[in-house]
Amino acid sequence: MFTNVIVKKPCRAMINGITTADLGKPDYELALKQHAAYIEALRQCGVKVTVLEADEAYPDSCFVEDTAVLTRQFALITNPGAPFRKGEIEAMVPVIKKFYGEDRIEYIQSPGTLEGGDVMMVGDHFYIGISARTNVEGAQQLIDALKKYGMSGEMVPLHTILHLKTGLSYLENNHLLICGEFLENPTFSKFHQIQIAAGEEYGANCIWVNGKVLVPAGYPQTQKAIESLGYEVLVVDTSEYRKIDGGLSCLSLRF
Repeated sequence: MFTNVIVKKPCRAMINGITTADLGKPDYELALKQHAAYIEALRQCGVKVTVLEADEAYPDSCFVEDTAVLTRQFALITNPGAPFRKGEIEAMVPVIKKFYGEDRIEYIQSPGTLEGGDVMMVGDHFYIGISARTNVEGAQQLIDALKKYGMSGEMVPLHTILHLKTGLSYLENNHLLICGEFLENPTFSKFHQIQIAAGEEYGANCIWVNGKVLVPAGYPQTQKAIESLGYEVLVVDTSEYRKIDGGLSCLSLRF
């Protein structure tokens, strides 16, 4: 169960955020409204939401998930693989220190890189995507930190997608949303797989929060599949964040 969530308001510079999509620039005012609705959905899940103010210096800074990995035992401050995002972690460190003591905070050191979007928690085991943003050295540093606290991790090479959680979402109770390159990956064969329908791949990025599941708006087959498992679904529109390669999980740190 989660008790806390950290989010950061989008800045006006978000319209110039990193993107591989061809969906046009985000509508900033609409993005603000969507972010407020996202926060309200999280609060409906019974968590306390810490809302950080926007930082115009970093267009992608609303995607706080990439700055840290927060576990029940310790916090890990990442080292983003996108060079112009590295400054985002400096602002996040004092925030994390409000929740974790200095003796329970670890740091990814260069040349290791790691972004939280490449890390999927399944109980005390963590899957770590090796991507354009997360390298083997960074993943190994996370695994070493996990071992220190009695947890474990393993690396998952990525081939076509940006982050691990672009194509995977763990919904607890052994349920896993899955699509694309992961469908034939034996690493995930032990899970009850909910395969995302063609055309709804963006819907693979959902988040489980205390028994409820936040699902992006516009993916009815994905929503129906999750509801069929007995979960209460909260639909949240993230259309403006999709334009800069962001999804539901990217917008928060949940712990």
